[in-house]
Amino acid sequence: MDPAIHWVERWELQQRHYALDREERLTVVADLVARAVAGRDRPLAADLGCGPGSLAARLAARTPGLEVVAVDADPFLLELGRRRHGAAVRFADAVIGSPGWTGALGADRPLDAVVSSTALHYLPEPGLLRVYREVRSLLRPGGLLVNADHFVAEQPGVAALAASLGPRESPAGEDWAAWWRAVRGEPAFAGLLAERDRRDLGPGGDNGLSLERHAALLRRAGFAEAGPVWQHGPSAVLVALR
Repeated sequence: MDPAIHWVERWELQQRHYALDREERLTVVADLVARAVAGRDRPLAADLGCGPGSLAARLAARTPGLEVVAVDADPFLLELGRRRHGAAVRFADAVIGSPGWTGALGADRPLDAVVSSTALHYLPEPGLLRVYREVRSLLRPGGLLVNADHFVAEQPGVAALAASLGPRESPAGEDWAAWWRAVRGEPAFAGLLAERDRRDLGPGGDNGLSLERHAALLRRAGFAEAGPVWQHGPSAVLVALR
């Protein structure tokens, strides 16, 4: 068996540490996209910050005939995704928000939907606003942006209560850091991991923006409507309509 398949499955398990009701949240995103593309000819969707393709693969499985392009800057995770989900998803290498990044999508027509899961929080507010504007320009009229992530509550008491809610799913035996330590012991990935190190992808981070602030930025970026459609504690699915 290709070792990539094993490591993608371990990725799925360790992600349960961080997303409350993760499977339900991803299912909500996939259902929203299915609704957005229903009856469309040659429907097209993009997944921003896709990692090894967890959400992108679910979109493709939920809606047969949907073309999904998944974008990330991590060459190692992209290769895992290609090996595990390459028959259903097209993967693209780009730094989201960098000059010309939208060209990496290779889109020959407007997108019906753009999604992201636990990825856009690393963008600082000015960069996030630019990305939201760029995404709007890619979408057809009536198209959909769906951002599933953790959002800080603006009121401290509410934020504390939300943070006290733990994952309902049984946690995996390893977290993010443990997964990365373990995967570096896989000899087959030495070259890919060396390329990842050369790119110096940075430490990531969190912009600390609330759900309300994200919605305000989306409206400022030109979306007609923006708001949550699903939430459990700080984990939410935010939707914006072009």
